[in-house]
Amino acid sequence: MPETPASIHVGQTAPDFTLPAEPGGSVTLSALRGRPIVLYFYPKDNTPGCTTEACDFRDRHERITAAGALVFGVSRDSLRTHAGFRQKHGLSFPLLVDADAAVHHAYGAFGEKTLYGKKTVGPLRATVLVDANGNVARHWPKVSVKGHADEVVAALLALRNA
Repeated sequence: MPETPASIHVGQTAPDFTLPAEPGGSVTLSALRGRPIVLYFYPKDNTPGCTTEACDFRDRHERITAAGALVFGVSRDSLRTHAGFRQKHGLSFPLLVDADAAVHHAYGAFGEKTLYGKKTVGPLRATVLVDANGNVARHWPKVSVKGHADEVVAALLALRNA
C-alpha cells in the first residue's frame, strides 16, 4: 500500500519539534514564537534541485530576515553532510537533521513520489510558512524549485502586511 503524506492545514498549530542543527546546537520550533518561520523540506544535500533551492533561499536570505523571519532547511542528511553542503554553497541559514523523518511525516513532506519514472516512497519537496503565533500560514505541498523562493518571500511580505 503506498504511503501518503500526512495532512497539514493552514490555520492549525504547527507541529512542534526539536532537531539537531548545522552549524550547531538544536532548534525547537516552539522556542521561536514571535517570528515567522520558513521550513523548507528537501530530499538530499548536494543534488541538483536541492542545491538550486538552497542557493535560491541563500540569495533571498537578506529579504527573509528583513521581513523578520527565520529560514531552515530540513532533510534526513547528517550534520556532517549538512556542514559540507552549507560550506560549499555559502548557506547563511541552519540546516536541520530529521534522521527518522518524523518531522517530515508531521508536515506532510514524506510519501510516494515518482523519480525517473519509478514510484518510490521518501522525502518530498515541500515548504511550510509558520506565523509568529506558531500557526501554519501557508503550505506548499509540492514545490517546483524554479521561482519558489520568490513565492515564499512574497507570502512572508503579505503576512507581515496583514
